[in-house]
Amino acid sequence: VALIKTGEWAQSALRKVISSHVANFDAMGDLYLRERGADVRGLGNRVLARLQSSDTGIVEYPENTILVSSELTPADLALVPTDKLVGFVSVKGSGKSHVAILAEAMGVPTVMAVGDLPIELLDHKPMIVDGFQGTVITYPKAEEVTYYEKIIKEEAALVEGLEGTSDKLCVTKDGHRVRLWVNTGLMTDVARSLERGAEGVGLYRTEVHFMMNDRFPTEEEQKKIYREHLLAFAPRPVTMRTLDIGGDKALSYFPIEEANPFLGWRGIRVTLDHPEIFLAQIRAMIRANEGIDADLRIMLPMVSSVAEIDEAQRLISQAYREIIEDGVQVEMPDVGVMVEVPAAVYQARDIAKRVDFLSVGSNDLIQYMLAVDRNNAQVAELYQEFHPAVLQALNQVAEAAHSEKKGVGICGEMAGNPSAAVILMAMGYDVLSMNSTRLLLVKHVLSNFDMSHAHEILEEVLTMDNAYLIKNYVDEQMNRAGLGQFIRVRKHS
Repeated sequence: VALIKTGEWAQSALRKVISSHVANFDAMGDLYLRERGADVRGLGNRVLARLQSSDTGIVEYPENTILVSSELTPADLALVPTDKLVGFVSVKGSGKSHVAILAEAMGVPTVMAVGDLPIELLDHKPMIVDGFQGTVITYPKAEEVTYYEKIIKEEAALVEGLEGTSDKLCVTKDGHRVRLWVNTGLMTDVARSLERGAEGVGLYRTEVHFMMNDRFPTEEEQKKIYREHLLAFAPRPVTMRTLDIGGDKALSYFPIEEANPFLGWRGIRVTLDHPEIFLAQIRAMIRANEGIDADLRIMLPMVSSVAEIDEAQRLISQAYREIIEDGVQVEMPDVGVMVEVPAAVYQARDIAKRVDFLSVGSNDLIQYMLAVDRNNAQVAELYQEFHPAVLQALNQVAEAAHSEKKGVGICGEMAGNPSAAVILMAMGYDVLSMNSTRLLLVKHVLSNFDMSHAHEILEEVLTMDNAYLIKNYVDEQMNRAGLGQFIRVRKHS
């Protein structure tokens, strides 16, 4: 409106404002926030279409509609009636985008970043969207159609069978109990997590609220947000990770410019250098639990030395004393450490002596152990959950925690992989924390597995030296256990 008042015509004013917003998002270091630029661009295009009196009549969508776009936006997901929608395809974007997350929540097969797809030639043409393999088949042959129709029927039966397990505990066929928790960041995650039987929160990403602000949230603002989460999950445990910024997670109002941000100033390193930020957040977490007495757990990210733990513990104790002196009646929370870097693996036992629990952040640990940027498509094939070094490290951490009689969990994509979950269970991980969409799948697999068989698999894979052979071996054992149909569910675009 301000630009129009200076003499700009409406379309030009809109374009300039939208371009400015998109440029701000594109400049952000965090991949998730950069993807929000596409959302703003999509909104601008829709408003522009109205301004230019484009055809806005009601579109009649046929049965089995696949929505194809150069760049899907959240608004596009609502264009097609759900009873007619069967798939999404986007030439641009990524599997980490907001659109991809929403599509997964909708349960709609989606393939992102297809590349040179001639979308202008595909209107009303036959197509198959394989969200498992991340492929698009145009003009499919009769045998391909028959094959995928069979898969659709199998998946429908599979989903129907999983829904009945949400209110059951995860116990193997021979009686071993495994706790399945969820990773969250927003209140919108809560309802879906509880519906699927989440027993707790293994990773609450507090940085999400910092990233959505244009300034540091105050202690009171943080307290309110954390209290909502604690109330929603009480009496279940909630593990709140202290502010984890840096790397690919940047705050627009707290810029960190580095040549190599993943090996730079991030996680606990930032907050220990700024104890005022750390203390305010710890106080907010502990005060949020007043009168709830939920099982609050505080977790420290990106720890690479015991000195960092000692300093963090000192500050946490200071914050707790201040709260008690203020007359607040609340329990001291358990404090744990995320094992994300090789240094923490080798010092796992020393770390376990200083804290109440350990939790492996598998995404970063794999990235740092294998020197592979997991967001880089050029080296994506080298990012291997079943790499022998990764498995040896994970086993070492579990043994270290148990030797000190401390609980140990894992919160990362690996925990939501049914094949990997079997191995992690055998290693002795007490808690597997994952995206809520994976929870029922993992629960079903582990509940239909024998712990004794899992131990046999672990013993064998720890002697193997090739990631591909390990993956094939584990998949073969899943097939023998009658659970082979769950292997492909792990794949997505």
